[in-house]
Amino acid sequence: MEKIKRKRLFTAPHPFVILFTLMVLIAVSTYFIPGGEYDRTTNDDGQTVVVDGSYHPVEAIPAGFMEIFQAVHQGMVDAAAIIFFIFIVGGSFGIFKATNTIEAALGSISSKVMGKEIYLIPVVMLFFGVSGASFAMFEEALPFILIMIPIAMKLGFDSIVGTASVLVGVSAGFTTAFANPFTIGVAQGIAGLPLFSGMGPRIVFGIVFIVVSIVYVMLYARKIKADPSKSVVYKEDQMRNLDTDGINQQTLTKRHWATLAVLVMTLVVLGYGIIQHGWYMTEIAALFLVMGVVIGVVNRMRVNEIAEKFVKGCEELVVGALVVGFAYGALVILQNASVIDTILYGITDFVSGMPAQFAAIGMYATQSLLNFIVTSGSGQAALSMPIMTPLADLLGVSRQTAVLAYQMGDGISNIIAPTSGLLLAGLAMARISWVKWFKWIWPLIVIQYAIGAIFVTIAHMFLWVS
Repeated sequence: MEKIKRKRLFTAPHPFVILFTLMVLIAVSTYFIPGGEYDRTTNDDGQTVVVDGSYHPVEAIPAGFMEIFQAVHQGMVDAAAIIFFIFIVGGSFGIFKATNTIEAALGSISSKVMGKEIYLIPVVMLFFGVSGASFAMFEEALPFILIMIPIAMKLGFDSIVGTASVLVGVSAGFTTAFANPFTIGVAQGIAGLPLFSGMGPRIVFGIVFIVVSIVYVMLYARKIKADPSKSVVYKEDQMRNLDTDGINQQTLTKRHWATLAVLVMTLVVLGYGIIQHGWYMTEIAALFLVMGVVIGVVNRMRVNEIAEKFVKGCEELVVGALVVGFAYGALVILQNASVIDTILYGITDFVSGMPAQFAAIGMYATQSLLNFIVTSGSGQAALSMPIMTPLADLLGVSRQTAVLAYQMGDGISNIIAPTSGLLLAGLAMARISWVKWFKWIWPLIVIQYAIGAIFVTIAHMFLWVS
């Protein structure tokens, strides 16, 4: 009895606890890693890039006791754009949720997909996968977790399936993107390659990657449909306030259809703005804010009511937004200690000593490890590609393969790395602990890393031979 009692008392660590523990460990590591820096310059495209061969030792500044706590605030400041993006989008969806359009749509869908619920998963994941591969959707997908979880649970699945339909789908597309301006565009620009060249093989790789991810989620969803108690988050989902009886009784009214039309129009404008005008967080946040106001007007809400629903939507995402700042705080400690470049130098020095036939895999492994430290796709490209490009030339690896190695290494860990603020934001929205998520997703991550290694090897040996 005492063992059972102790077991019940255990709860998964809060995201803040996980990230702060990571910050402490990183702070301790700064006492053992020597300081070093690369020189940086600005290229013709206005990008700050590392000058190859310019690494030099500098005095290390190990993180002190107060620096750990100061890094939390500095991380919040550095991540302000993302944090307030999450708040604004979450607030806008708070207005959308208040219209009960989701419940009404579920009531209409449930009777039409009975016995075929499983096929909704590939449709949703394919949509997010193509969006991530084409116009670099990633952060923008987070709000849709709030929509997919109730849909998945209503159809007999769990919150993992609802979350994975969005996160795994968009990540699979983002990882194997063929036209992502923030990863492929930046990396190829630094490597001196034509923009979005090598698109054909990347599309093939992307199809394989997305299909494997869809199959993984569908197999799990089928198991949960047959026996809900096998869910990784069974107890947590039992505590969710999902009124399925109320959903069954609702149908779509004209006002609900008008609300859905506003949502669809927002998505169309979102895609157009990103592709044609290079919109990023500021423009996208403004678009969703407009969506929230228009939805409020369509549903005849009072001005104060719109504001109240917006605030409520923000309140639900406080943890999700602030974990981004904690994740950035971990990077602040490394930056202030002047050890990030030392880590990069050590890894690239190791790769340069590998045999030519293994060099491409070594570069892939390097980028994979680096992404746990530098989670920004464009930031990792700017940091690593100025070094990896000449290194690829010296090792007989095609620059196109070097870009692919960066691309795969940068993307896969985005949905498992505890330093990924956006992942933790999504999990906080879904109310799923990182520990439970890791328990569910690690086999898929292993599969994805293996597939990535196969892709890089095929590219190195058969496609883009230097």
